[in-house]
Amino acid sequence: MSQPKPYLFDEFFASGKEESISPFLTPSSRIWGKNLPLKTALLSAFLLFTAFATSFFIPPLSHLLLLMVYFLAGTPALLGSIEDIKNLEINIDVLMTFAALLSVIIGSGMEGALLLVLFELSGAMENMVSEKTKGTLLTLNRLSPRFACVISLDGTLYDKSIKEIPIGTHLLIKAGEIVPLDGNVIDGSSFVNLFHLTGESHPVSKKKGDEIQAGARNLDGTLTIEVTRTSSDSTLTRIIQLITQAQEAKPQLQRFLDRFGKWYAMTIIGLFALFALTIPLFFSLPYFGTEGGIYRSLAFLIAASPCALIIATPTAYLSAISCCARRGILLKGGIVLDALASCKRIAFDKTGTLTTGKLSCTSIEALYAKEPFCSLDEALSIACALERHAVHPIADAILSFGKEKGIKNTKLTDFNAVAGFGLEGKAVLSSKTSAVFIGHAEFIAQKIPASLKDKWEAVEATLQKEGHMNTLLLVEDTLFLFHFIDTIRPESIGMIESLKKGMHLNPMMLTGDHSDIAKAVAAKVGIDEVYANLRPEDKLAKVTEFSKLEGLIMVGDGVNDAPALARATVGISLGKIGSATAIDASDIVFLNDDLFLLDWLVGKSRQTMRIVKQNITLALCVIVFATTPALLGLVPLWLAVIMHEGGTVLVGLNSLRLLRK
Repeated sequence: MSQPKPYLFDEFFASGKEESISPFLTPSSRIWGKNLPLKTALLSAFLLFTAFATSFFIPPLSHLLLLMVYFLAGTPALLGSIEDIKNLEINIDVLMTFAALLSVIIGSGMEGALLLVLFELSGAMENMVSEKTKGTLLTLNRLSPRFACVISLDGTLYDKSIKEIPIGTHLLIKAGEIVPLDGNVIDGSSFVNLFHLTGESHPVSKKKGDEIQAGARNLDGTLTIEVTRTSSDSTLTRIIQLITQAQEAKPQLQRFLDRFGKWYAMTIIGLFALFALTIPLFFSLPYFGTEGGIYRSLAFLIAASPCALIIATPTAYLSAISCCARRGILLKGGIVLDALASCKRIAFDKTGTLTTGKLSCTSIEALYAKEPFCSLDEALSIACALERHAVHPIADAILSFGKEKGIKNTKLTDFNAVAGFGLEGKAVLSSKTSAVFIGHAEFIAQKIPASLKDKWEAVEATLQKEGHMNTLLLVEDTLFLFHFIDTIRPESIGMIESLKKGMHLNPMMLTGDHSDIAKAVAAKVGIDEVYANLRPEDKLAKVTEFSKLEGLIMVGDGVNDAPALARATVGISLGKIGSATAIDASDIVFLNDDLFLLDWLVGKSRQTMRIVKQNITLALCVIVFATTPALLGLVPLWLAVIMHEGGTVLVGLNSLRLLRK
């Protein structure tokens, strides 16, 4: 088996990954490398405090410690500023480095060091939030199989990493296993559960020539598939890529502040030069000294620098995104939080969203038989005897229904399972042995006696009119129809109640299912507004209408929900059971399908908006109430530094509140 390609040194550092996870570092070195900017800032702060304390007793030692502070905190800032200037970019980093150098020139080295330390600390906090978001990616790979059973050309079997499996490879999928890669069935037949792709809970028959998707659970037979897509095209890989790209989808306010920061920095530098030249002329002040024009202008420059304003939004959004990711909720950028907080209405698909996907048998009936060959209890007993040999949701539902009714299994002989189609055998009823069959209509149609041929069209019509899942049992010349429904998710009732009362959202249901079934489910979960029998285009029209009126959150999981998810103000899909198309079309993905977190998510979006407003207000207050006093000489340089960087740190700490679950 081939080994994975190792990282080259240059390749790793070109990948943009966090340095502390580098394969070239020893375990102890990785510990030291974790949150290195924050550790450097804290060490610099300690050295600065010591330098200030010793300045009264041992000035030479104070100067040495101050030099170390400038080396630790100033070197990264200086190198970054030089790089920015080379690229003709004047930003906040350049502004702060310029202010620190001017502080040294005018003899205020302690204030310049304080500025660098606090600036480094605020930058480290922002970096820490960003790294927390990246760290969430490391846990997502656990959601999918890592290895697959490969069939070699000589027929031998061996396990191989799915990342190394090329298109065309043959894989063996045993009963109960998850299909690791997309492919085509080339041998075998089985029932598989495609609930995560279609939103429908019933097993789907897969046989030679059929396509099968990664993530499907093989229920009973054994399949051999030929791989048609590599792991890089999988749904999980796309999710990881979307998390990586989430920061690029910046909210409108953040994009404005990013553009504003560049022009503002140049404006502040221009005003600094203007004030430094004109204040001594108009107010008869010296240029240098603590009362000089340069000193006051420098205090103005620092007080007016918009560091807190610039980080007010990204730290808040990054903290919220990271917190959501740790709870299994993927947001495709901070812009989604803005939209989510503005919505007044929420719409749900029914199948797979408000229901669990676990079938429940509700009833059994004899079809078109005046005198059934056996009673309904005997038919249920036969079905239980057949299905106890099978492993799929229909079997579980029938066995649970029989257990509830207290039914004992009929004696069965000559049992045979036709993988992917149905079950057959011979049941002993009143000392008579009868052939019995249970399964899909296609399977039963091949077994019906001549006396039922003329009734088969009516049977098929009945099946087509049925609004819920069903299966057929054939006993001699009598057909029995079993009815099933999806079980309502236990959390659905409490979730709807929380959304209505806690978040003041108006819930509604949009489904393609029959009206009676949709209304029954809606009544149980507490939804009053129901739109049923909707085709995908009808659902899209409803979503468009309500999105324009009030702002709409759409929650769905299947391929047919994808257009509605894309058109809604905010589209939410389910990661485990949702289709790849729905995941791509949505704005939010619930990786663990825990819809009980919906009200928490809406609350988190509104909390984010509040904290962003608080941050901007705080940043503006620092600028407004510190700049003019600084020019008038009422705010000394050291206080301007503390007010400016203190405001920046407070904004960062306020944003970090969003990390709390």
